[in-house]
Amino acid sequence: MIRFSSLGSGSRGNATIVEAGSTRVMLDCGFSETRFRQRLAKRELDPSQIDAILVTHEHSDHINGVGAVARKHGIPVYMTRGTAAQEKHGAVSQLHFIDVHDCFSIGDIEIQAYPVPHDAREPVQFVFSDGNLRLGILTDVGSPTQHIVDSLNGCDALILECNHDVNMLAKGPYPGYLKQRVGGDFGHLSNIQAARLLASLDTSCLQHIVAAHISDKNNTEELASTALAQALGCTEGEIVLAEQEQGLDWLSISR
Repeated sequence: MIRFSSLGSGSRGNATIVEAGSTRVMLDCGFSETRFRQRLAKRELDPSQIDAILVTHEHSDHINGVGAVARKHGIPVYMTRGTAAQEKHGAVSQLHFIDVHDCFSIGDIEIQAYPVPHDAREPVQFVFSDGNLRLGILTDVGSPTQHIVDSLNGCDALILECNHDVNMLAKGPYPGYLKQRVGGDFGHLSNIQAARLLASLDTSCLQHIVAAHISDKNNTEELASTALAQALGCTEGEIVLAEQEQGLDWLSISR
């Protein structure tokens, strides 16, 4: 069985907990050490139960709390050399470098890294497995690629970015350069892009689909849910949402 939970998802901070067997890892930490502990406590965990932190890229909403959390609680950190070169995390005593195509294990969790197009130095996303079940995570990506499709095919659960609605972004409050960045090939997935990607995947094993990294200025939860539901041919109520403040409570996948 794999359990997973989000401590928060959005432009003001991201962190996801993945658990299999006796191992728990955290993907990113964009929250201060204090807020990290507070949000972790809501999932009935404490920092001593986190075995590693994996980092997708160096943008502040994903890396801001990584260094402080790792140093205070002695947690190993895994990231690409490109991400580490940006030095946004500060000094970390247990730093492990990974390649964007690495397959490695941390305790009971097998991890497959895969590269994504995003405006960062060496961004990476991950698929987590217990050797049987697979949880795929994809956020902070400007455009789908065949390698992304190949990496996420057949997953038992997916956390998928639905960052913006194209029309809301065009008419929204962002300045022109930021609209171009968000909507560009190295920005973030729109609802339409996310839905098209989902429709192209083998979802025959899919137990949970989670819409994540939803913009509070350029999207709505309803629009994101509708787009993914149409792609899967299911109801909007079957789409789970990872929210900025409440995150996502524990979900489990099993066979």
